[in-house]
Amino acid sequence: MTKKRIKEKVKPVVAKAVEDKILKNLLGPHAEPQHLETYRTLLRNGELDDTEIEIEVPRQNNDGIEGLVNVNVEALKKAAGMPKQPPEKKRVPVSQAKIILEDVESDKLVEQHDIVKEAIHSVEQSGVIVIDEIDKIVTSHDGTRGSDASAEGVQRDLLPIVEGTIVNTKKGNVNTEYILFIAAGSFHSVKPSDLLPELQGRLPIRVNLEGLTENDLYRILTEPVNNLLKQQIELMKSESVTLQFTDLAVREIAKIAFEVNRTVENIGARRLHTVVEKIMEDISFSASDRPNSTFEVDEVYVREKVKDYLNATDLKKYII
Repeated sequence: MTKKRIKEKVKPVVAKAVEDKILKNLLGPHAEPQHLETYRTLLRNGELDDTEIEIEVPRQNNDGIEGLVNVNVEALKKAAGMPKQPPEKKRVPVSQAKIILEDVESDKLVEQHDIVKEAIHSVEQSGVIVIDEIDKIVTSHDGTRGSDASAEGVQRDLLPIVEGTIVNTKKGNVNTEYILFIAAGSFHSVKPSDLLPELQGRLPIRVNLEGLTENDLYRILTEPVNNLLKQQIELMKSESVTLQFTDLAVREIAKIAFEVNRTVENIGARRLHTVVEKIMEDISFSASDRPNSTFEVDEVYVREKVKDYLNATDLKKYII
């Protein structure tokens, strides 16, 4: 993310350098200024995208040195007596050359050391760390429920990081003093007050979250770009089957997931995976037998396919 942000700052300079390299390749180093500007306009309009040119790009090194952190790679190679790899020549269309040369020119302007330095600074000043399922390392005071005896040791290891300390990472030292820590857990068998008092003091704001409603589950199925239903639609396209879900079908899926969560066990949005799998079972199995077809899933089909699943979950309530 930091690398992308830094590259955005130098984007105008990089774009100009890429244009100059491509034009030099097309017209030679001694082209007339008027010819350069004419071809520059054609280049910007995309009229030269299919023209093939030969460009030089750095060779991919497999010596493993690039993986090292906080070292000057070129200086280390020189000290080790390793020869500098000559650039590799490639013949590619102008449209592809733009992408390759943008990366090459950006790497020339942006030092890896500067990227790491700014990334560490961003983490220290604006970082957020989420400690999920923190209830799994909590033991109740009466000792009857919760995790094992080592849980308190894990909490004590977390304490200095949350309080603020210097952590040695592969990218360098990071000060956690100003990082925002968010701890989350279900706390079914233990309580937040069972945490170490020192850790509770470093997590002073407590928020109780409501369970997902039917409308929340509907939004999860529709609002994300790569939502669960969109994944199933794209998966069926690989079998040349056009899959469609009506809005009533989507609402029925959300309703069923909500009801099962409420009556059996509340596992949140993960319940949607179970319901959708039951609906897609027959469709996926027979998709290869009916290519170039369209299948619409409506609320009637949803209810029919999850009927047995609902009956099975109802019985689970009575099993000891």
